[in-house]
Amino acid sequence: MSEETTSQENELEELVLRESIVSATGLNEGSLQIGIKGDPSLRETTLDRKRYESPVDKVMVPLIENLEELMLNRSCYRIFIGFNSGEIRTNSIFDPLRQEIHASEKLADKSYMDRHFPRVSFDDKIQAMRDIYGTIKSSKLFETVPGYWKSIFNKRHKTWEPMTRDEIHTIMSSVKTMRDLPDFYLRNITICIVQDMVRMQFNCDGTQIISAENYQKFIEDNMP
Repeated sequence: MSEETTSQENELEELVLRESIVSATGLNEGSLQIGIKGDPSLRETTLDRKRYESPVDKVMVPLIENLEELMLNRSCYRIFIGFNSGEIRTNSIFDPLRQEIHASEKLADKSYMDRHFPRVSFDDKIQAMRDIYGTIKSSKLFETVPGYWKSIFNKRHKTWEPMTRDEIHTIMSSVKTMRDLPDFYLRNITICIVQDMVRMQFNCDGTQIISAENYQKFIEDNMP
């Protein structure tokens, strides 16, 4: 590869990583927390809208306990909690390209959880994630990817570390507190072990994207 081509590949790699809100390598060290403003009409009317008890609120305690169990000891690697709709979206390492949708009241039932989510140790789940990406890296399809994308993928695969057990526990333990906030309460949350980050939307329609390692500081800075 010529020096000119190498330089172009490096420039493209840097541009791709810089342009994305969350890139293929996740949030960088300079962006441990990102705030995105949503619909201004929703922000301006936040305090005027009456609050209602959602399906999730009715089963909050057993649901959160079960969802933490899914992340720590079952096949799930990503969970979305929709507080207004009562839908729980899950992604499993056994079928990583599909997303399942469950009703919150059903997932609050341990027997339902046992039927739908096989037990997998946390360490085995993390190794499965590494194996999946290793398979992609060695596939014929990967050979068709541009050089700068190969570089991004290879660097990520080499340095990748997942969300930890303690970080998962800290995040799940705070969900009810954020939902119970009197004014700017939680509307939905996505927790992803693979990307090591949390995405949250509040009733004011703002979005916060936070790295797992910075999550505790976010709670300390913003929760009463």
